[in-house]
Amino acid sequence: MTTPDEVSVESHEPPASVSLAEAFRYWLKLGCISFGGPAGQIALMHADLVERKRWISERRFLHALNYCMLLPGPEAMQLAVYIGWLMHRTVGGIMAGALFVLPSLLMFIGLSWLYVAFGDLPVVAGILFGIKPAVVAIVLSAAWRIGSRTLKNRWLIGIAVLAFISISVFQLPFPLIIGVAALIGFIGGRVMPDFFQPGGSHPSSKVRFGPALIDDNTPPPAHAAFSRRKLLLTSAIGIVIAVTGMALLYLLLGEKNPLSQMAWFFTKAALLTFGGAYAVLPYVYQGAVTTFQWLTPDQMMDGLALGETTPGPLIMIVAFVGFIGGWTKEIFANLSLFGPIALFASGTAGALVATFFTFLPSFIFILAGGPLVEATRDNIRLTAPLTAISAAVVGVITSLAVFFADQVFHISQPLSQWDSASIAIGLAAAIALMRYKVSATRVIVACAVAGLVVSYVPWW
Repeated sequence: MTTPDEVSVESHEPPASVSLAEAFRYWLKLGCISFGGPAGQIALMHADLVERKRWISERRFLHALNYCMLLPGPEAMQLAVYIGWLMHRTVGGIMAGALFVLPSLLMFIGLSWLYVAFGDLPVVAGILFGIKPAVVAIVLSAAWRIGSRTLKNRWLIGIAVLAFISISVFQLPFPLIIGVAALIGFIGGRVMPDFFQPGGSHPSSKVRFGPALIDDNTPPPAHAAFSRRKLLLTSAIGIVIAVTGMALLYLLLGEKNPLSQMAWFFTKAALLTFGGAYAVLPYVYQGAVTTFQWLTPDQMMDGLALGETTPGPLIMIVAFVGFIGGWTKEIFANLSLFGPIALFASGTAGALVATFFTFLPSFIFILAGGPLVEATRDNIRLTAPLTAISAAVVGVITSLAVFFADQVFHISQPLSQWDSASIAIGLAAAIALMRYKVSATRVIVACAVAGLVVSYVPWW
């Protein structure tokens, strides 16, 4: 029986079982069309898997999503891994996650090559001129969006302000800021738990759908049952894969080789992505631009713009960072290859290493720890540190927006040196994103056109 505010669209029979081949086709299609960031990707999976295909019930879908949101890493990709694993065991989870990422990876490799090969052409320069202010607006709107969901009281606002000051004024490392925030949340969850309740939610739809293949009361399959032995074994296998990969790079290429450095750096980055991809961008920026000098600040912004206009998780920007780093450092320059081929091989190797070590932890978290994390997801002692981390992330993202704004608008320079055209494009993009809720993809396209117009108008 439906309540007054529910709409019943029930079909009395659950769908037939789903073959691995059918699941393969769906996950591949999803990887090719998953634009719109995590919110759009999650909405797309909900529409497909809950409403149309009824592979999983809404309650089970949201249960899995809440689990993924507690973990570092891209929650939409992890949700795909989780559902794939629930339906088709480990092979299904690996297949779903790999296909969610693979189309975006291939696209990033191609776009990165076009960027370094033809980025100096006037038409490309004009497009980038318009896109960079849009990136500033996108990062700022991300801080606003996360902050409005997270900063529910003065304590969390204070954590965000302290994080902003720590990274922008004192230039403290991102992992230290996250660690201190987690400690504050750990203590706050015990002393005043009401102030550290998780902010934000993914409310259930008011529409009830028919019986799902994995329905509300469907018993968990045997492979999803929690056991300490399975947890330790799966975790150990994942760690061995990561360590073996790093060891091979160190032994074959040496500790100082950029590929070896990328393997360890992006593994650390993957463990710090609480709050989404924007949360880890300051850390990636610090390492890739400042410490290792794999790319420049302008290139980092261009990569972020590409990430906003391609399918797949936004954290796929690491493929761009890896490609540009490999190309810049000419990793395979000493091989007997034709120059452009050696550069392309260097960039591709960097993109593959960055992507592999960024996403490997997400597979381990889902395949190893799913049942355990689900069982404890409502424990305030575990969620309070994550709430404090989310608050600190708002301050860190805001500092990134301020830094990008200075790079693009030159606001730290005298007023006469401010870039009025870029400021105008950036303000228009911010209004479109924050006031009218225009998608980031459409904003970037519009700003790219504006950049071309400004670049080719002689009287500007």
